[in-house]
Amino acid sequence: MPTNRSSVEVAARSGNPDGGVRAAERRGYAVPKQQRGRRGPGTPGDATTGGGTAVAERRGGRLRQRIATTLDLIRANPTGRVALKIFIAVAGAIVVTVGIALIPLPGPGWLLVIAGLGVWAVEFHWARRLLAFTRRHVHAWTRWATSRSLPVRLVLGSVGLVFVATVVWLSLKYSLGIDLVARALHYLATH
Repeated sequence: MPTNRSSVEVAARSGNPDGGVRAAERRGYAVPKQQRGRRGPGTPGDATTGGGTAVAERRGGRLRQRIATTLDLIRANPTGRVALKIFIAVAGAIVVTVGIALIPLPGPGWLLVIAGLGVWAVEFHWARRLLAFTRRHVHAWTRWATSRSLPVRLVLGSVGLVFVATVVWLSLKYSLGIDLVARALHYLATH
């Protein structure tokens, strides 16, 4: 008597590479054409590995393909599509919100905002375009700044440090009521 395992799990464990695809198609999911009839390394007919599980399955290309296939299977179901959009929207919003909160502080604030855009880009076209725009401009800025002479790069770094210090000072002053400049001037005047 079969257990409560899904047919996808049973097919995947049996060593049949197309079993999971066929099981997904039987359940009504749309499967991309490149997944049908695909034989990967480690399948019984693969002469390069002699059977068994190959290490090549763990490469980044295979992982991306597996993630893309999983996302396609989720999107094929109307409920899964809505649930995925909601999950991606909430997860991206959390990462972006934490990143925005960390922008005034020294640390990875902008990096988290860009990572949140990357999360949103999985499902939303506007985020994909905004992320591409951001990447283009960051790469252009980096190329421009690194092609300058050392004194120019020192000036750029100094301006960046002054900007970060000003943002930290203003955020502490107006959010927590701590005026570091006034305290520093008071300390210097009394000592």
